[in-house]
Amino acid sequence: MSLTPVTLASKSSARQMILKNAGVAFEAISPGVDEEAAKAGLLAEDVTPRDIADALAEMKAVKVSTKRPGLVIGADQTLDLKGRLIDKVDTLEQARARLLELRGQVHKLHSAVVVARDGQPIWRIVESAKLSVRPFSEAWLDQYIERRGEALLWSVGCYELEAEGVQLFDQVDGDYFTILGLPLIGLLDFLRLHGALAV
Repeated sequence: MSLTPVTLASKSSARQMILKNAGVAFEAISPGVDEEAAKAGLLAEDVTPRDIADALAEMKAVKVSTKRPGLVIGADQTLDLKGRLIDKVDTLEQARARLLELRGQVHKLHSAVVVARDGQPIWRIVESAKLSVRPFSEAWLDQYIERRGEALLWSVGCYELEAEGVQLFDQVDGDYFTILGLPLIGLLDFLRLHGALAV
């Protein structure tokens, strides 16, 4: 019996690795969505960071599913600091400023997944995690940035929880895969139900 084809509407190496490690066969393609313009429009309408993640995941899944057979997975993650949407940074200087802004604070990560078929969303989930950043020293921060380098620019929080970035936190409440940007357990269940994974 052939499995339903799966496409990941993302070029995120982290999301691809999560699916690959979970044993999901898929093809990854760029969704071609202007995320910055979409985000700006949503923020202008006072959409919450949680709902922005959901809307962007849907845009990606729906756009790609008009051109691809089977199931298309769209995903997005937003960082919510006291209700304010925090965007990715471009330089290590900005990463340092971002981590100092998060120091001693609690923030949320909202991770959304939408699956679409033939241009219509057919399943969605948004999960949130709450992370408390410890009051680290600036000396520790500078050494951390020196060791991790450009890799810190890949995530909105400028940390890699799956690596040394876990040292930034004194408390983490939430699912590991949600923090990495792809709530996985519910997604796998959905893929089994729709013939994309063996039962």
